[in-house]
Amino acid sequence: MTAAAARDEVRRFLDERLWQDQPRMSEDVVLGDALLVASELVTHAIRDGGGVRAFRLSLAEEGLWITVTDRNRAWPTAAATGEGGAGPGGLGFRIVRRLSQEVTVTPAAGGKSIHALVPLR
Repeated sequence: MTAAAARDEVRRFLDERLWQDQPRMSEDVVLGDALLVASELVTHAIRDGGGVRAFRLSLAEEGLWITVTDRNRAWPTAAATGEGGAGPGGLGFRIVRRLSQEVTVTPAAGGKSIHALVPLR
């Protein structure tokens, strides 16, 4: 999976499951946030996680869950979590944390999963 493919999947998922019969009040902002989060998570998996093992989307009352599973068991670095000093990398994960209501990292077979909840309002 590529970042572009992830963005296409998010767009299609939201069109089919959320906006089909409902008014689109803040669709542009919500869609932009969801596309950016998906793109950053997939890019992280490709660059630092050994590739994407799984990409999942699910709706919850609170928003859209985007889950990307990669092939690297190492958790995001301190720079990625915003706890370290200035250094290369980590900006994408900071963006994910800023745009998401919740971000968690869990172990997965042969790697880890990063789950991000993007508000849809």
